[in-house]
Amino acid sequence: MTGTQVRDESKRALFGWSPPDLPADTALKRRADRLLPRTGWAAVLYCAAVIGLLNLAPHLPERGNLAVDGLAALAAAAWCGLNFWRCRHAHCIVTSAGWAALSLLAFTEAALGRSLIGGNEQPVFLAVLAAAVVFEVGWRLAHGSSAIGCWGGGGPAGCGGRGRITN
Repeated sequence: MTGTQVRDESKRALFGWSPPDLPADTALKRRADRLLPRTGWAAVLYCAAVIGLLNLAPHLPERGNLAVDGLAALAAAAWCGLNFWRCRHAHCIVTSAGWAALSLLAFTEAALGRSLIGGNEQPVFLAVLAAAVVFEVGWRLAHGSSAIGCWGGGGPAGCGGRGRITN
């Protein structure tokens, strides 16, 4: 280990796939860390709930279908948005923005009582996921890390690949 490298002792999430968390230096960050399902059964159950909503939606009348699709997209966007804020996982910037936009669209459609994209909300949900995976792979190939750099100051060890030993 050279003088500029620092061993990162932060916990890794999603079974070791996610970058380590940034320091929880505020009460809000500590609360997010406690509530955000990152690994284990909590993460599995959160994903299962989103999948369950997506499976339920087509069995409802059109307004309910669109509202439940919007709720599933919002739940997924919230998880990825918080996850990006706490550990900078590259694909989360795409999924959080894409699913937040999809949830806004689906809730608007539910209010109108009809789909504006021909009932393709769930394929769009999957397209956002696919785009995020492509972005993550490209980012990792280009930068050698799945973490997108930090904004502000010199950043802690593990921030955007600076000062971190990667395995």
